[in-house]
Amino acid sequence: MSFWPAIIVGATLFVAYANGANDNFKGVATLFGSGTTDYRKALWWATLTTLAGSVTALFLATKLISIFQGKGVVPAFLTQSQPFLAAVILGAALTVFLATKSGIPISTTHSLTGALFGSGFVAVGFQLGFYTLLTSFFLPLLVSPLLAVILAIFGYPLLSRGLRTVGFSKETCICIGREAFPRAVTPEGIVMSQSVIGLRVIVDNERACAKPLSGTWIGLNGQRILDAGHFLSAGAVSFARGLNDTPKIVALGLVAGTLDLTWSIILVAAVMALGGLINARRVAETVSKRITGMDPDQGFLANLVTSFLVIFASKWGLAVSTTHVSCGALFGIGVANGQARWNVIRTILLAWLLTLPTAALMAGLIYTVLSRLAAI
Repeated sequence: MSFWPAIIVGATLFVAYANGANDNFKGVATLFGSGTTDYRKALWWATLTTLAGSVTALFLATKLISIFQGKGVVPAFLTQSQPFLAAVILGAALTVFLATKSGIPISTTHSLTGALFGSGFVAVGFQLGFYTLLTSFFLPLLVSPLLAVILAIFGYPLLSRGLRTVGFSKETCICIGREAFPRAVTPEGIVMSQSVIGLRVIVDNERACAKPLSGTWIGLNGQRILDAGHFLSAGAVSFARGLNDTPKIVALGLVAGTLDLTWSIILVAAVMALGGLINARRVAETVSKRITGMDPDQGFLANLVTSFLVIFASKWGLAVSTTHVSCGALFGIGVANGQARWNVIRTILLAWLLTLPTAALMAGLIYTVLSRLAAI
């Protein structure tokens, strides 16, 4: 049926859009969350560096394309089945899109894995490659966020010691603002107040009063050095995300044979960028502000951990999730600085647990419908 390639390409671009909306801002979340820059600048920096990572995927991450085409997971004949490919892509796309609308950061990698499993199980039952699923998908997805948490927890004291060694220290924050004192309450419950100038001394890590670095190194201001490093590390995370996610999204669409590798990556990269620019705000607020409070140096460390793990995984063809790794690094920072917001973290972890079965169920149902349509 000639319309299948068009359906698969359209579904691939849909999952690329959903991925951009849910994932694009995660690389720069620490820039926004720590007050280093505003939302718009952070978003554009994420967009440009993610595009660079997507283009680089042409040369460094082709192994991930092979993995996410289902080789070793489902029988070879099924990877050529167009209803199967469309079901996997649509199941993953719908899962990520629904999470994005709820402001929950979930993993496109996890969604694709669940969709592969769900549609594959409906198609061939227990003929699935469970060993490949375990070693190439589940173990990397499980281990990588735990590594990120550990590296962030133990890395932060080392970073703090290093900053002190070169002569940097955090300044005490003094905020001057208006204090409101209630004067009377009307029968309707309206509070009448008078504003006066007051002085508040805050010793905290709140983003509104983040502690800047004082001191210089080789004649350079410490805070400027940290800000430059923070921007570079955020760009590295976004670059790593483009490098790791683009091949996964491209993989199944390539099987349709409508576009070659170069054009597939260009289209996916462009649509990912568009999704981030249009629909990233809700997930951005969650990842930047609700997981933990942070100072710029803490955000810088979280980015270093994330970019290191994701770039390493992309080079070796390991199917890790940038979402899991970046959030894991933020969880670790929250533990290290004592500001982890556990109710939000529990909600995110629950969403992660539900991602795989949700994507599997959706993909399985979609495959059932599409396979019957194909038989007509």
